[in-house]
Amino acid sequence: MIEAESTELQINQSVDLKPYNSLAISAVAEYFCSVQNISQLESALAFANNNNLILTPIGGGSNLVIASDLTGLVLHIDLKGIEIISSDKETINIRFAAGENWHSSVTYCLENGCYGLENLALIPGDMGAAPIQNIGAYGVELCDFVHSVEVIERATGNLKRLSCDDCQFGYRTSVFKQTAKDSYVITAVTLTLNKTPKVNIDYPSLQTSLETDNPSPADIYQAVCHIRHSKLPDPQDIPNVGSFFKNPIVNKDVADTLAQNHPELPIYAYSPSQSKLAAAWLIEHCGFKGCRKGDVGVHDKQALVLVNYQGDGAAVLALAEEIKSVVLQTFAVELQVEPRIYGNLT
Repeated sequence: MIEAESTELQINQSVDLKPYNSLAISAVAEYFCSVQNISQLESALAFANNNNLILTPIGGGSNLVIASDLTGLVLHIDLKGIEIISSDKETINIRFAAGENWHSSVTYCLENGCYGLENLALIPGDMGAAPIQNIGAYGVELCDFVHSVEVIERATGNLKRLSCDDCQFGYRTSVFKQTAKDSYVITAVTLTLNKTPKVNIDYPSLQTSLETDNPSPADIYQAVCHIRHSKLPDPQDIPNVGSFFKNPIVNKDVADTLAQNHPELPIYAYSPSQSKLAAAWLIEHCGFKGCRKGDVGVHDKQALVLVNYQGDGAAVLALAEEIKSVVLQTFAVELQVEPRIYGNLT
């Protein structure tokens, strides 16, 4: 154990990361620490900078694939706290520390009359990871509710607050995955939620799961939880990171051609010139749904979900590459991996 200077922070060596990732991949972190407050986080950053260490922040580990042992410092963000910042007649701003569980936060909001997140129920992971991915489900995206994101600069240790516009949100992406990749550690997220229910039931599978034409936020929450429980395996039972691939965004003429050749392919309008394709359908119709390749495979109820039986990161990524290759050859559509990949295969 190494004691970082002037702090209670404990930095450990040679820590197995298997408990910190939903794919249950066993890999060793050269250095590891878990931070519960900003002071510890600042000390961890200083330790990494002073020792020229690569820094790898992680949260709940629900959206990462560890391809190999990780050199440098793996930083587990365990900041907690929920605070009402401000409110008016129509909205309320709530600040969530980065280590708060996402689904628990959605439940907290619903129980306290703060609406909007119901469609995002049961998404695994912590609050701090949500803006990186701009998580979304059933017709709703996180960016619809972000007021601001608090970060600490890795290089300087300075604290900053980014507006929603600063975050440059897009489909399953943000500034944190693009121009500011590896520049910040997210410490908190403030969301602007509605005091009056404004339900979104545009997503077809959600509509068919509701038992009423006038659903409440609680109805939507329960329906989303039911759908996800029925289609997606619990990582505690079958290690997985949820959807492994993004739904492809293609030009409308490409989508029109695919629709002519494959009329059963689900296609959704994305913009006036672009369409979104159902990646699960593409994967399933290439024969991968329910397949097993050694110690990894594709879930038998949802083709987007890669599962790990007893394999390693290399096996998971090899299966992902095979799926991408076959889909490209079959449909001329390139799939993009959704989770973040850490480490390397060489």
